[in-house]
Amino acid sequence: MQDNILKEIIKITSGAGDFSEIYIENTRTTRIKCEDNKIENIISGFDCGAGIRVIKGEETFYGSTNDVSSKGLLGLAGSLTGKNPGSCGRNEIVPGKLEIDELFPVKKMPDSVPVEKKIGLVRKADEAARAVDRNRVKQVLVVYLDTIKDTIILNSNGTRASERKVYTTFLVNVVAAGGGVMQTGYESAGGLAGFELFDERDVGVLAEEAAKRAIGMLKAKKAPSGEMLVVLSSEAGGTMIHEAIGHSLEADAVQKGISPVYAGKVGVKVASELISVVDDSTLAGKRGSFKYDDEGCPASRTLLVDKGILRNYMYDYITAVKEKAVSTGNGRRESYLHAPIPRMTNTIILPGKDSPEKIVRSVKKGLFVKKMGGGQVDTANGNFVFDVSESYEIRDGGIGGMVRGATLIGNGPEILKSIDMVGSDLGFNIGTCGKEGQGVPVADAQPTLRIPSITVGGTG
Repeated sequence: MQDNILKEIIKITSGAGDFSEIYIENTRTTRIKCEDNKIENIISGFDCGAGIRVIKGEETFYGSTNDVSSKGLLGLAGSLTGKNPGSCGRNEIVPGKLEIDELFPVKKMPDSVPVEKKIGLVRKADEAARAVDRNRVKQVLVVYLDTIKDTIILNSNGTRASERKVYTTFLVNVVAAGGGVMQTGYESAGGLAGFELFDERDVGVLAEEAAKRAIGMLKAKKAPSGEMLVVLSSEAGGTMIHEAIGHSLEADAVQKGISPVYAGKVGVKVASELISVVDDSTLAGKRGSFKYDDEGCPASRTLLVDKGILRNYMYDYITAVKEKAVSTGNGRRESYLHAPIPRMTNTIILPGKDSPEKIVRSVKKGLFVKKMGGGQVDTANGNFVFDVSESYEIRDGGIGGMVRGATLIGNGPEILKSIDMVGSDLGFNIGTCGKEGQGVPVADAQPTLRIPSITVGGTG
């Protein structure tokens, strides 16, 4: 990288405000989609661009360009500051030697794997799903995606950070129908990893799990409704923690009054003493991990809730300066087209001491939620509605028959206060978190949890 040009940009922009930054990104992507037993598309893409940010007081000025020549970058800096950067050549700026994070080694770079091998994985998953029940499996969607993202960040505080992030993701969605009923099963695998992901996860087994879930739901009876005890399996991942409290602890939500329920509550009990929550971007191989956030701040493990007591929020540079705090390394952006904002990474309810089996045995009558679906949360008050994609009755301490059509309705802060048993296990989910029109890769995790009373919406 031609650091002399980048330093010149920082010199130009830093004089126009209190803080300035340049972010350069080079991304390569391969996406393969199979639908209705056909390879619908194979897309390989390359995108390179830069974003420049200038902060002056409480105002932020941001611009982006896909012209990463010295002329293009200096021109963008000039347009943001109103300064004439002078004449310059057309020498292209390309990534130089990057600092590869040894904490997250990639054993098989996706771009070294022939596309035919990737197509073979997709076809294998499609066939495995259909083979579960060729009559009732009606639709199978399989998506393979790999992304190699190189980034370099310089700012007026003296930060220079460079990193390569490699993401590999595999998704299977199965629709089954029978007896006038239609149900869906979904499974995914992925993380901050290369093609070695498939040494650990058999895509055929993944597809079978999705298909069996869809088929099983066809035969399931309708879910009961009303107030009842619910056990959330660790396999449900951290959907609830992500939505019910995670977004509410992002510092911009607190500062803007979007999350008043947690504003000014540091040091106050906000959850059961059995509940501790961290946001941790240092975990090897997890989808929300990195070496540096998108402002060049090192990855960190932030303790948000400690035995029920709120300890911290998730900060980026702007929100930290506003509170005279320190960034927690949660400044993230979808791409060079966007300015960074506070975002979760890997958000986790830490394991407790109870075995999952003991938690189930403690329940005389209730609902066991194995897989969560989508949902909605009002960050102003914490009220939520979550779909359940796989659940079972609990009778006399044992897991009984599958039920379908359940939803969980409640208030995040109140539910977290009521949890009375926390499992010793831990299960992860992966996803892409949306906020303000930006999507970033995340992971969520939780142990098995017992909720004494929650409203279950059902059709039974």
